[in-house]
Amino acid sequence: MVDEPDSTPTPDVAPAAHGGSTDRGDSPPGVTALLRLAAVLVDEDGRIVHWNRAAEELFGHRAEVAHGRTASGLLPAFEPRTGPHALSDGARQPAGRRCDAFDTLDDLTQLDTAWAGPMAVTDREERLRDILWWAYPLIEPAGRSLLALAADARPLRTAGPRIALGTRLLPYTAGAGTHGGFHRLTSTFGPPGQSAAGPLAGLLPTGSPERVGRLLAQLGRAGLPCLWVDAATTLPVLPYEPPATGTARAAAGLGRRYPTAQQRAARLGSGRPPDQSAGRRADGGAVGHQVAARGAALGLRVLPSNGPGPADTGSGGGLPGQREATAPATATASSEGGVTIEQAAVEPSVNGHRPGGADTATVPAPAGAPPADQLLPILTDGQAGEQLALLAEVGGKVGTTLDLHATARELCQVLVPRVADFACVDLLDGLISESELPAARPDDETMLRRVARTFNDAPGEWDHVLEEGALRAMPRSTPPGMALQLNQPVLVPVVSADVAVDYAASLGGAGLASVVAGRSMLVVPLSARGTVLGILKLLRLPDRAPFDESDAATLKELAARAALSLDNARLHRAESRVATTLQRSMIPTRPPRIPGVQIAHRYLPGDPRAEVGGDWFDAIQLPGSRVALVVGDVMGHGLHSAAAMGRFRTAMQTLAALDLPPGQLLRHLDNLAHKLGDDHLATCLYAVYDPINRTCELASAGHVPPVLVHPDGTGELLEIPAGAPIGVGGVPFVAKKIDVSDGSMLVLCTDGLVEVRGSDIGAGLAALCGNLIDPKQTPEQACDVVLERLHSDDRKDDVALLVARFDGVAPTEVATWDLAVDTAEVRRARTLVREQLAAWHLEALADTTELLVSELVTNAVRVARDRVRLQLIRVDKLLVEVSDDNHNLPSLEPAEELGETGRGLHLVTKLAERWGSARKAVGKVVWFEQPLPRTVRD
Repeated sequence: MVDEPDSTPTPDVAPAAHGGSTDRGDSPPGVTALLRLAAVLVDEDGRIVHWNRAAEELFGHRAEVAHGRTASGLLPAFEPRTGPHALSDGARQPAGRRCDAFDTLDDLTQLDTAWAGPMAVTDREERLRDILWWAYPLIEPAGRSLLALAADARPLRTAGPRIALGTRLLPYTAGAGTHGGFHRLTSTFGPPGQSAAGPLAGLLPTGSPERVGRLLAQLGRAGLPCLWVDAATTLPVLPYEPPATGTARAAAGLGRRYPTAQQRAARLGSGRPPDQSAGRRADGGAVGHQVAARGAALGLRVLPSNGPGPADTGSGGGLPGQREATAPATATASSEGGVTIEQAAVEPSVNGHRPGGADTATVPAPAGAPPADQLLPILTDGQAGEQLALLAEVGGKVGTTLDLHATARELCQVLVPRVADFACVDLLDGLISESELPAARPDDETMLRRVARTFNDAPGEWDHVLEEGALRAMPRSTPPGMALQLNQPVLVPVVSADVAVDYAASLGGAGLASVVAGRSMLVVPLSARGTVLGILKLLRLPDRAPFDESDAATLKELAARAALSLDNARLHRAESRVATTLQRSMIPTRPPRIPGVQIAHRYLPGDPRAEVGGDWFDAIQLPGSRVALVVGDVMGHGLHSAAAMGRFRTAMQTLAALDLPPGQLLRHLDNLAHKLGDDHLATCLYAVYDPINRTCELASAGHVPPVLVHPDGTGELLEIPAGAPIGVGGVPFVAKKIDVSDGSMLVLCTDGLVEVRGSDIGAGLAALCGNLIDPKQTPEQACDVVLERLHSDDRKDDVALLVARFDGVAPTEVATWDLAVDTAEVRRARTLVREQLAAWHLEALADTTELLVSELVTNAVRVARDRVRLQLIRVDKLLVEVSDDNHNLPSLEPAEELGETGRGLHLVTKLAERWGSARKAVGKVVWFEQPLPRTVRD
């Protein structure tokens, strides 16, 4: 990534020079927008199978981490606005509820319709990013996959998009002055089927030409990505990638000037034993000296450390008369092909010394040293005084927070323009992703991520620097790579034209040779607690004096202090990430899709610094298309309450899988709480909705009673035996069963929503029972209305809200048969299934379903005592359940240990989309699901 990804570049530059495609035969005619597009492909199983380089830089997750993992849970997001104000409010701070980015995109494309719009996400570094999305559902032989294209909206809305006319890049200013910038810019689609999708081929994973062509055809039919700028301007989007050829050319030049050990051995053609070369490479020092020797001939200086090892971060200078100054190392090549390092001594000079550190104070003054009253002017005037002032300013302005990016940004802002015209901090990518120090020393393959950059306002001088978030590998043959791997400052007083192409590679590409020529460069490693964290890179324009050894000595001390602040921020982030991961794992982000019921939920922590407290909610699917609805509240606040909540929620899910009646389930949960020895108390409400029988059974453990909103809009506060909180013990839990009509809504919440300061909890419940919810609303809309009317920002208690709309399952979609405990019933079961599927026009599923039903019914009649039941439910899928009165669950045995019998579950595993088994109050149920044919779903 050479330029700022999506902003306007310097005009009169061909796209090919910036990495754009040179083959534009099928590109949209006229003006187009060139964007750096992140591309993510999620397969039919919900796993990521493609994650391009732009996605690495935009979202922070490396491709090797993302590949093969489940997409759900990778990118936390804020639900996008889909109403009439979505376009104008696109650039504002997101106000929607928390969700998962890929789950939401999957929901928005469920009708096989592409979706485009803004949706803010939280990247790997916990930063909120405003993202423009284009989501395409793709139909492949294996199933339905999802292609998500994304672009960073911030540079687009601040500087405008990069546009091209044919092969010519142009500055884009239309609308910026008359409409207040590009704050309304958003993503959209072009007319379906009117443009070829060939330019998007580079965003797809490699594959056969037939597959790529099939996917491109689907993209073209859906409409190609476009940018909506204003009512009169919509720009087609073409993907932009940085140049590969320029970087390769730069690497070739680097190899000529700074050859690797292999290249040197090949050129010398010597009879050196192979192990000698390997030993030098393994040691690292000899190779570093040879690199230094090559660089010395070109004006590059590697400034030595004052102590052994890469951990040295101590001072390298002192006050006049206290310590002799250290000169830069001079490297010369010997006749034998080796390298000799000579250390030169220089006379003490105020301008060539850093202020003394902690070690300087312990050195006694030698005879003849100037008295203290003569040292004071030296320390306060001239360059030494400036160095002291700079170090003092760093101590006061760098590290004011425990935020890694803020600390790096503070460091750059202190240095520009006071010390340099450009400053950037590049840290090891592993340090950003895992917040852990790398075990191995940096090498040529180590990836650095830019976390901060600052430069002066000189027009046109910094248009091509790497943007924050960019990834780049720095080989040892470049000044940044040399400083990183040797853990020593590297000084380039003036970048000559002869080597500008080499140095340009460290800034992004060989095309920048003219940009870096004539500038002065200083690269200082950032080391803390024995490990190199990254590098600090500084540049001066030709109108300033170049960097010298005195600057390098001062900035090395400055970098050592800043590195400690960066490492402290890393440690703090590691602790915060542990807490955040724990919290996020406890609260679901996506309501489950369960036939016959629509569910929405919200969670608002009482502490804005935390993401979760002691409140929780859940929706658990049970056999027979039933659903268990749970809301609970652990008394107390903080991470300790959140951990207790996690234990209660896990126990609740485990007990719900046993399909116990609500009262019995709460009794088991109370007993379990005592066995765990937890001193926390928790209130809880557990409800089970049956969409076939249209009943709801509820039990409470001291929780706020729920509200049932009837189809006519009237609200009813359900009177349920209150019980006692979980953990009290010795109190019975009594359940209540009610009939519910289709179209009614059940509202469950915690006391943080209905408690009003200075008022009784009944006032909040009365408001909830009023005409607050319109039954014609969706559960999502109902949640928004309830929070808008009842919640206020000054409340300190957590709020959990769950709204379920009961739609039921039509009797025509359910078929149930009771079978005798007789093996002859297996044939009857096959016949019943075939006839019912024919009546539902599901003949395509008949053969597979009939085979699996016969296997399950055969197993059931072998173990049942009195009865076997077969049930088919047609909703958005075909659900088949076989239940009996034997409580022993079937187990899947290894195939090699089975004889002629016992292979039924293996068939179910291979042929069904999903299957499972669960205990019931009496007996068990074994179920499997089959997807409906596409023609039936449509």
